[in-house]
Amino acid sequence: MSITNNGVAAPGDGAAAVDGLPVPYATEAAACGPEHVVEPVAYDAILLAGFGGPEGQDDVIPFLRNVTRGRGIPDERLEEVAHHYRHFGGVSPINDQNRALKAALEDELARRGIQLPVIWGNRNWDPYMADAVTEAADRGFSKLIAVATSAYSSFSSCRQYREDFARTLDETGLGDRIQIDKVRQFFDHPGFVAPFEEGVRDALTDLLGRGIAREQIRVMFSTHSIPTDDAVRSGPRDRDFGDGGAYAAQHLAVAEYVMQQVGEPDVPWSLVYQSRSGPPTQPWLEPDINDAIEQAAGEDAKAVVIVPLGFVSDHMEVLWDLDTEAMETAEEHGMVALRTPTPGVDPAYVSGLIDLVMERVNGTPVAERPSVTELGPWFDVCRPGCCENVRAGFKPAAAGIAP
Repeated sequence: MSITNNGVAAPGDGAAAVDGLPVPYATEAAACGPEHVVEPVAYDAILLAGFGGPEGQDDVIPFLRNVTRGRGIPDERLEEVAHHYRHFGGVSPINDQNRALKAALEDELARRGIQLPVIWGNRNWDPYMADAVTEAADRGFSKLIAVATSAYSSFSSCRQYREDFARTLDETGLGDRIQIDKVRQFFDHPGFVAPFEEGVRDALTDLLGRGIAREQIRVMFSTHSIPTDDAVRSGPRDRDFGDGGAYAAQHLAVAEYVMQQVGEPDVPWSLVYQSRSGPPTQPWLEPDINDAIEQAAGEDAKAVVIVPLGFVSDHMEVLWDLDTEAMETAEEHGMVALRTPTPGVDPAYVSGLIDLVMERVNGTPVAERPSVTELGPWFDVCRPGCCENVRAGFKPAAAGIAP
């Protein structure tokens, strides 16, 4: 199998791509688009793909311009969002968290004796994705396995990373030298789920120890809201995931599993959303966590456990929308509020990410891949039409079948 000048893998040796559309910029094992790649691949390095964040007051507006590129949002409106970052000195914690994750991944690789370097690149701030793939090329690497710091299926949490891989390889002219595969979405991998399970169990033990009755506690699993039109298009087009698409279905399945494992059936729980943006006329996933807290208070709830289920680390949406706004809402209604930890660099999470990489290195059979819900294990190669951006349509994307 060869790579053409435009970065599209050309099938050979009798291999046939799904619908005749080979996977762009992929290794030979993934280029024909199998749902799960069970052929071993000798990767050269791990690409840790992050969102990125500002690291000073002067960075805030340029960073937000990057995040909203192509949408024509004026700086005056961006400044309305910037106050979240200004509140913390213009510094997002996300870059330091990715530095810590990179170091933790390197330590785990060394502990296991796995010779794979980790190269870090961001979508929206330094170090940029172009820096990462250029470094890879300079070091003589040609096969990268990407780990994006997002666990669920949607445009922003999966496809946009894949589009950035393709755009970066095209803009750097490295599409004929670098191939990028991506580990499966890991929303229901036990390494990702375990820290949430532990956090909910500890929080409920705390609240029950204070004498708060089970029926007066609410467990709220919170994730980033997205436009409902995008949500219904999350996941592959040939499966019906119900309202909210794969994005909502994945969160609900994991939340249900966590509550089953915690073993407190009399404690009510729900999936809630946060960090909504966009015009008021555009429908987004609901309910908002602050509305849910207010409603719970009206039902005589005395305590809320806030579980940041949609987030891998304590970045800005966690620090502002949960630790600041949601906590203030709970306090205003006289409720005790506890926020459980994100995975961060929890050993189970770090080890799980390496397990996901090794699935692809070893070509692990699907039956041997761990997942805690019936939705998984998720696809290695994203399916045609997966996670469309309604506003912008389909753009070229690596690690998945076009469109």
